[in-house]
Amino acid sequence: MKKFTFFLLSGFCAFNALAQTTAPTPDLQIKTAVLAAPSDKRDGATVLGYSGKNEMIVLRKGTNDYVCLADDPTQKGLNVSCYHQGLEPFMARGRELKKEGKSPAEIMKIREEEEKAGKWKMPKQPSSLFVYSAPDSSYNAATGEVKNGYLRSVVYIPYATSESTGLPLKAEAPGMPWIMDPGTHRAHIMINPARK
Repeated sequence: MKKFTFFLLSGFCAFNALAQTTAPTPDLQIKTAVLAAPSDKRDGATVLGYSGKNEMIVLRKGTNDYVCLADDPTQKGLNVSCYHQGLEPFMARGRELKKEGKSPAEIMKIREEEEKAGKWKMPKQPSSLFVYSAPDSSYNAATGEVKNGYLRSVVYIPYATSESTGLPLKAEAPGMPWIMDPGTHRAHIMINPARK
């Protein structure tokens, strides 16, 4: 009886874990994904999200220059992002390498080498990325409602440095811009507002 109960509970836990990682409906994914975009870009943004098998697919083909990524259903809380379409080769390659099991350091190295070799290119002009997040306690996954979400901004400026921009290497006050990964293909300005 104990063995039967153990297997029954194990099966239930496995089913429950699977249920929790199943992607929400496309409409719900789109609703939350575009929260990261500027309000005037939301309706026309392309949205990439997850299928019933948790594979990334196009949920909505957009009409403007923004791409939004839906929340990963296998992770806790909410974390969505939107970026200028010029960053898509960089972002897509990162997703491919992550799917292959590469570490963040490996992804950084491979993308740097590939970008310099011309296999794909970062935009020549500054390009924006916005990330909107909230912990489990502030996010209703069933309705997509979010309370006290946090929006941070990134501006990619490939190969820029602290010297070429005048930006510091760390923020000395909330909301102060600073440069991260200077001198690399993914050099970017970070802008993290004070949290409420």
